[in-house]
Amino acid sequence: MKSSLLIRSAVLFFLLATAAPAAAQDGTIYPLDAPDEPNAIPLNTGGVDDQPASESWFRQWGDPMARNITTATLTPFLPDPDKANGTAVIVAPGGGFMWLSMGNEGWEVAEALAEQGIAAFVLKYRLHPTQESLDDFSAWMNRPRTPAPSDSSSTDAPPARRPQRDLSDQLEDAEAAYAMIVDRADEWGVDVNRIGMIGFSAGAGLTMHATLNSETMKLAFIGPIYGGMGPVDVPADAPPMFSAIASDDFLFGGQFGVIESWYNAKIPVEFHLYQNGGHGFGLGNPDRTSNQWFPAFTHWLDVNKFLTPATTGK
Repeated sequence: MKSSLLIRSAVLFFLLATAAPAAAQDGTIYPLDAPDEPNAIPLNTGGVDDQPASESWFRQWGDPMARNITTATLTPFLPDPDKANGTAVIVAPGGGFMWLSMGNEGWEVAEALAEQGIAAFVLKYRLHPTQESLDDFSAWMNRPRTPAPSDSSSTDAPPARRPQRDLSDQLEDAEAAYAMIVDRADEWGVDVNRIGMIGFSAGAGLTMHATLNSETMKLAFIGPIYGGMGPVDVPADAPPMFSAIASDDFLFGGQFGVIESWYNAKIPVEFHLYQNGGHGFGLGNPDRTSNQWFPAFTHWLDVNKFLTPATTGK
């Protein structure tokens, strides 16, 4: 318990110390010194091919973010033993597989899960390379985007699927995180039959990719939050899914494919489409209906008996 409190105190101190002033809470990218991560456990999954730059951090929208990650780690956020219920969740932040929103979609979510008695584990997975210079990276991020042309002659055609990235490194990291939790289940008070995964944006994509492709992860439930909505081929042993997205999120686009895929496979699914919230809202932005997704998620976990104390161990 003492080590868990130290983790929480260190994270809270870092978030407060690096929070941008009110005038800087915008999309501007600011340099940020790498935080001390004493509780981050290396997953020993190797490096990244053709990655000349070293890991670096920046701040955007007041949130600490990391890029050029070549060493995957897992950081535990363990609940108070009096609250612990044996459930565990791997938390995968997003960032287009080129950076990770470590505060908004990682540490803060893990803290909230730990308050519910869940052992949460933030996965800092390997990323695709970006420019070494922060100025060059900022210029690339702020480059003009040309909208994809619309084809008015095929209005009934389904939306084109986004290009698929090579996620072999990221899948290996997720599998290593799962294996570590299983191996240390007794130490961390985890029931190995109650390990789930939740991800945001690209992290939701990794959650889905692991669900559909891993041969070693046996997830008890998944929570892809504002991830891709296209249809997928659902394995017969796929876990129950909770999904949430805002209608004004560019990833939504009126698609319900992944929800229909789960429903048609007759696997439990809960879906929340919020009126507003945009993309990347984490635990929530002020005055947006999407702020209620986390209470809905924990209620879903409760109804499905994942918050009921269970016997821990293997």
